[in-house]
Amino acid sequence: MQFKLKAADTKSKARAGVFTTDHGAIETPIFMPVGTAATVKGVHQRELKNDINPDIILANTYHLYLRPKMPVFEGAGGLHKFMNWDRNILTDSGGYQVYSLSENRKIKEEGVKFKSHIDGSYHTFTPENVMEIQRTIGADIIMAFDECTPYPCDYNYAKRSMHMTHRWLNRCINHLEKTPLKYEHNQAFFPIVQGSTYKDLRRQSAEYIANAGAVGNAIGGLSVGEPAPEMYAMTEVVCEILPEDKPRYLMGVGTPINILENIALGVDMFDCVMPTRNARNGMLFTAHGTINIKNKKWENDFSPIDDMGITWVDTEYSKSYLRHLFMSKEYLGKQIATIHNLGFYLWLTREARRQIIAGTFREWKDKMVKQMDKRL
Repeated sequence: MQFKLKAADTKSKARAGVFTTDHGAIETPIFMPVGTAATVKGVHQRELKNDINPDIILANTYHLYLRPKMPVFEGAGGLHKFMNWDRNILTDSGGYQVYSLSENRKIKEEGVKFKSHIDGSYHTFTPENVMEIQRTIGADIIMAFDECTPYPCDYNYAKRSMHMTHRWLNRCINHLEKTPLKYEHNQAFFPIVQGSTYKDLRRQSAEYIANAGAVGNAIGGLSVGEPAPEMYAMTEVVCEILPEDKPRYLMGVGTPINILENIALGVDMFDCVMPTRNARNGMLFTAHGTINIKNKKWENDFSPIDDMGITWVDTEYSKSYLRHLFMSKEYLGKQIATIHNLGFYLWLTREARRQIIAGTFREWKDKMVKQMDKRL
């Protein structure tokens, strides 16, 4: 597994690269559609491959551990075969889900005891068993087990949590070395930088994670309620420290504007539920701003969903028709909107890559940020 830089922007820290795994090349910057429970909601795998065409998608350890459970993956030969996906997959370790279950979990040095949102049963995640679970799921990129702190967060709590995340990282690495691969492909391991919104903690954590020598690194604990300027400030601090020759993954981020601004700071990989979740609620992202397709203003608008024609749904259906589907509560409306939003996010990161290689990223980014910051 290797990461090669292809180009760098001279007016920002943006860069274009290629991260290669046994399931193929991942061209960066990249947005990874979220397939939490072994499916990207509302999109058939065939449409995902042929139209949206991502190099990599994300799945979630917490959800897959609870359902369908590990014996199913072992019987299927891993997640790729289980969901009929022959490209790259990244699994989140479940740390964020543990964070979101704040009323149903207890965090201790050993690990986290939590209550299942499905049936109320109790389970424990430790750095060791999370590594075993991710071996069994079989993703190409697997994440260290960490604690994601809330926002706002007390400095002393953030510091204690960061150090525990570092100790958990050591346990992940030690156990991973003793846990053999289960399938016929390698797995890349990414540790996670924490430290809330405190620059000194972020620096300490970035230095610790950089010294782990992993093939890639992640930045966690952002996009949890903090203002965007604080997110950018933390990302900038961390990217100054994380190695340039390793991919940088900013977890759970974000809006199209967030993504472009963080690419400019040196981030390579992103994921977020926003394009799919917002699509199911009728919110569309375009290069000219956001559209609430349920607004009456679109009732008699027979123009294409998006005049850029990024996906086939943009040109085959009108705003009027899509609004009708939402008002009629037809499932097809959510499906069309989801394909559009994912197509737009993938177009955005691929166009950013093209602009970086062309040497025009900064000017293009500034123009796009202004255009997209509108409600149509």
